Amino acid sequence: MSSPEATTYLAALRQAMAEVLAADERVFLLGEDVEDPFGGAFKATKGLSTAFPGRVRNAPISEDAIAGAAVGAALDGGRPIIEFQFADFAICGFNQLANHAATTFWRTGKPCPLVARLPCGGTPGGGPFHCQMPEGWLTAHPGLVVVAPGTVQDAYELLRAAVACDDPVIYLEHKHLYYHLRDPGFSAGGPLLPLHRAAVRRSGRDCTVVTYSAMVQGALAAAEGLALEGIDTEVIDLRCLKPLDTETILESLARTGRLVVASEGWPYGSVASEVITQVCAEGFHLLDAPPRRVAARNTPIPFHPALWSAHRPDANAIQEAVRGLVNF
Repeated sequence: MSSPEATTYLAALRQAMAEVLAADERVFLLGEDVEDPFGGAFKATKGLSTAFPGRVRNAPISEDAIAGAAVGAALDGGRPIIEFQFADFAICGFNQLANHAATTFWRTGKPCPLVARLPCGGTPGGGPFHCQMPEGWLTAHPGLVVVAPGTVQDAYELLRAAVACDDPVIYLEHKHLYYHLRDPGFSAGGPLLPLHRAAVRRSGRDCTVVTYSAMVQGALAAAEGLALEGIDTEVIDLRCLKPLDTETILESLARTGRLVVASEGWPYGSVASEVITQVCAEGFHLLDAPPRRVAARNTPIPFHPALWSAHRPDANAIQEAVRGLVNF
């Protein structure tokens, strides 16, 4: 499956799925229109049903049924990867994910190793039913691991690690990154990446920006712009939203003393809120200014591209927050 296309975020995901299918006969894919010739709504599974006959299966348009079948298969020894066409519809399978997959080990002592791939995030014109970031719903539930890769390499690495995990993993893959993000240095193989460790994407001394998913690219762009103003910004990519790597965040704050948390999700009940809460509880003494949160507006996601752009935070919003803290 390796090709020049593997430098895209989408192709890195596809390569990871091909590798785990080849390596472990217990792995199979289940989702809406994932078989060839369609290959999934965003073509993430294109070619896989041809390469692995019988192990990439179409499912009815019922997220509840897909997730329920995956829970049963996982308890019976399988390692299913399921795909919902849009992360927004995870709410339709929420009972199976939150009440069954997340709790099975604690009720029965049996692991439930499934991976739920959820194409998430905003695109112009998608509106309130196809652009949501559901991490706030999902991180609230004990028993679920939630990851959100923001680079091509991590898209590949974290999916391999998620399939190897014995816990149910919610895998948030941002739709905008599928074709827009490329990595000429992408490499396959190697040891599995730990699921629970954040990454310092850029070192700095004046302010820490904690983020994840597509906002990683926005944070890095913001940091480059701020550097021209003499503001040195550190950027941390959480990668895993639950469990949360507070150690890496606190180590960064010991260097910078200031915190901005940037997220495409809504502000209330969010990952950003949780990061700030944990920092205030465990690292208040490290702060030289009140933490700031950069998030989407607290409204349903609008259809119109201009309104959508105003709804979603960007590099300019991150820069404004960092300037405010540096000048506090």
